[in-house]
Amino acid sequence: MEKEIINKGKVIQWYPGHMTKTKRLIEENIKLVDIVIELLDARAPYSTKNPDIDKLAKNKMRIVILNKADLADEKATKKWIEWYSAHNVKVVPIIATNGKGIKEVIQIAEDLLREKIERDKARGRIYRPIRAMIVGIPNVGKSTFINSLVGKSTAKTGDKPGVTRGKQWVKIRKGFELLDMPGILWPKFEDQNVARHLAYIGSINDNILDNREIAIGLLEQGLKEFKGALENRYKIELSEDGYEAFCAIGLKRGLIGAGGALDELRTAQIIIDEFRAGKWGRLTIELPDNV
Repeated sequence: MEKEIINKGKVIQWYPGHMTKTKRLIEENIKLVDIVIELLDARAPYSTKNPDIDKLAKNKMRIVILNKADLADEKATKKWIEWYSAHNVKVVPIIATNGKGIKEVIQIAEDLLREKIERDKARGRIYRPIRAMIVGIPNVGKSTFINSLVGKSTAKTGDKPGVTRGKQWVKIRKGFELLDMPGILWPKFEDQNVARHLAYIGSINDNILDNREIAIGLLEQGLKEFKGALENRYKIELSEDGYEAFCAIGLKRGLIGAGGALDELRTAQIIIDEFRAGKWGRLTIELPDNV
């Protein structure tokens, strides 16, 4: 059962029952793997990192992947890499859709486990493969990452959260196996900025949110942090007010509904879709300085 989502006052709370099952599934299977690979969205590395994973994988080798690096600001990504490196976490920025950076993930995993592999060989366990668990919240691109690794469509992919429902073992190559887990969202949103950021990038199902409020909230943040990019995209001078900017964009695009009124639903969908597709430019909506 889903917890109530309250959009009025911009409060977002969501934790479907299958997320609880996913957490239990990770707890039961983590003993089977040598290393945990966590996928984050490079545009929102803090909000897309589930704090439960730190607890569940505390005794395992770790790699953090910043996926969709082509949509994020390069300087911001560099700051996040430096931040994680300072916390002794291996970080790799990748673009799962074209495979950039993916080979480096496997190489780092093998390097981290080299001593363990040698110990196993010394004990006669010559053919034991490396087993990695891949985790991440919904819609960070796990399935696309796996398919790029394997070179064929093995994992189900989709642009909506919650495509992967159960665990599945995937053979990456000889000596390397991957355990794919369903996406696991935060247990609760104590920080509403986290909830909003997840809504902006599509990690919370759009069907249960008020897209109009999400679009206006996205514009409000954008007008503070990258107003120039917005004005360049929509070829219009925008007000500092989120709703006024929302209306101006809709009218500029000619999104007029019945009776000559602005079609707010279409306007909201276009604003959200264009941000997610990177049409505003390469933007990062949170920095390590602010977390």
